[in-house]
Amino acid sequence: PGNISSLREDYTMTKPRQKKTSRRSFMKMVLAGTALGQGINLTLTKNLFAKTAGEPIIIGHQCDLTGGISSWGYWMDKAVKTAVDHLNNNNGIAGRPVKYVVEDTETNPPTGARKFRSLVQRSKADFVIGSVHSGIDLATVPIAKELKTIYIPQGMAAEMTGKKGNRYVFRVGSDTYSQAAAGAAWAMKNLGKNWGFIFADYGWGWSHFNEHKAVLEKLGGNIGKPIAVPLGAKDFLPYLAKVDKNTDELYSIFFGSQSVAYYTQSKSLGLDKRMKRYSVICTHESISPKDMGGASEGIYMLEYHPRMLKHKDTPHNRKVRDLMRIDPVDGKEDGSKRIIAGSHYWAGWESVFFIQKAIEKSGWKTKKDTPDFIQALEGLEVKESFEHPQGSKVMRAKDHKAVIDFYMSRVQNGEIHVQHNISAADVESRFPARYDFTKESF
Repeated sequence: PGNISSLREDYTMTKPRQKKTSRRSFMKMVLAGTALGQGINLTLTKNLFAKTAGEPIIIGHQCDLTGGISSWGYWMDKAVKTAVDHLNNNNGIAGRPVKYVVEDTETNPPTGARKFRSLVQRSKADFVIGSVHSGIDLATVPIAKELKTIYIPQGMAAEMTGKKGNRYVFRVGSDTYSQAAAGAAWAMKNLGKNWGFIFADYGWGWSHFNEHKAVLEKLGGNIGKPIAVPLGAKDFLPYLAKVDKNTDELYSIFFGSQSVAYYTQSKSLGLDKRMKRYSVICTHESISPKDMGGASEGIYMLEYHPRMLKHKDTPHNRKVRDLMRIDPVDGKEDGSKRIIAGSHYWAGWESVFFIQKAIEKSGWKTKKDTPDFIQALEGLEVKESFEHPQGSKVMRAKDHKAVIDFYMSRVQNGEIHVQHNISAADVESRFPARYDFTKESF
């Protein structure tokens, strides 16, 4: 389905199969006002026959195809590739074809940074969509400025569009700063005042701790000593033993197999009965709660886009999920056991269309026009649509962060159900821009 234009798809679904029509015959019928012509908007008929022309626009993808976060990387690659295929079947970008080039980070920061250089210097990528691994993103951010290349990282450490950011870096998805702004106040009010933190010992985990600590302390929360667990650790018992017995709410940040180990072992110790457990969806991304045997039942999580279609059942989401071949309930891929990275894949998809819109708005032709592209993307507002299924949003000019909707969800009977929505407007009021990259020169 990813290789069929939306117009042709709609037409073939409603018309019986007919003998192949030439372009000249088709246009004669349209202009003559036949039944075929009357059923199609003349302004859209160009999509049936238009062809892209000129040098391709090259979108690179620094993607985590192997390594510890490859279960997310699979979906990021699929989303970006599907978006590019859709563009190439619908006039490309500004009439030019789009070439997609992907490099595997192996979920390793030095490798990921090297692969970014390869995308730009060898593959001549005009724009690069980045890794979901914050360590890789943070290693790459200064290189993007050095090579004067637009970089849209998919990791969530706030620093890459914060104190370590620059004018060449933009964020479409969420970050630890906005996540704390969206969920921490509700969690303290509903789950408890005394907080414990246990997390993966690298940039992403520490960013979660620091951002939540700042919000909670302003609200009068009590923050216990952070417990940082080395990457790759499988035995969590020595770390869980450090959790203060007076903790009301235990916040965790792990991904993949470490997340499974955390939930399973914390339950075996009975922590789920002694305290509430709260996190963000990352700890369950591409993992079904059913596969944890109930270890995560009852936890609260902040989602950035509901995994279950019924919680945001729009025509736009349905169409994108159909193209991605995703089950509407569990979020499984048709024909496989893969669970969608539901709160992340959309940001890769939308990154492609943010690039398209900024190119067409700025008149970008080559990389020498990148300053014009940057100025077009700064402050760019988009409406909820097929291209932007997560929702309407604005790319803030100052700090290059998209302001998005969030969802407070809970694991119930092995499924992730939204409890209430958190609008972008509510979030923005609690996380003002802390940096102004528009003051930087190009």
